[in-house]
Amino acid sequence: MRVLLFVTFFIVGCFTAMPQTNPPPIKNPAEVMREMRLKMLTAAPGDFGQKPTPEFPRVSGVVMDWPIQAATITLVSFSTGDASIYSTGTFGILGGIGHESVRIAATNCVKIAQGFYDDATPTKEYPYPTNGHLRFYLVGYDGVRVIDADLESVKRDGAKYSDLYKAAQRVITELRILTQKQKGQMP
Repeated sequence: MRVLLFVTFFIVGCFTAMPQTNPPPIKNPAEVMREMRLKMLTAAPGDFGQKPTPEFPRVSGVVMDWPIQAATITLVSFSTGDASIYSTGTFGILGGIGHESVRIAATNCVKIAQGFYDDATPTKEYPYPTNGHLRFYLVGYDGVRVIDADLESVKRDGAKYSDLYKAAQRVITELRILTQKQKGQMP
């Protein structure tokens, strides 16, 4: 009887101690894109070895959220020259840092954002903007700040945030051209 009890406990113990072999659930691309966006907004620049410089004294990155029809496009530009596009759908462009035109556009966008730092409001919440609005998150060395802007106003020359919007559009254009070249299409 003791032997049978011991064997039963041994077998049960082996099965409960064995690691799970089920693969982790596969995330859909839209969920992955949202997680990447959130990581860019919540990771401190110091986590990536970035610290203030004379050229980038307060802002190390810009995250621009732009609702387009049923999706939101997120542009990420960093002072390192890295730039990517995420979306709430399945579309994205990653790793622009390997291309000079993207690096130039991305760093220019962050340089322009330095001038809007004082206009931005500190935040620890990162919702997407409502339709008809853009949201610029300035990823600073002391936290994240946000600017919510009316889309139609930023499209007008001379509007308060039009230079930042134009700089972000330039990054999007460079990433689009790069993607089209890689697919063998003319820009």
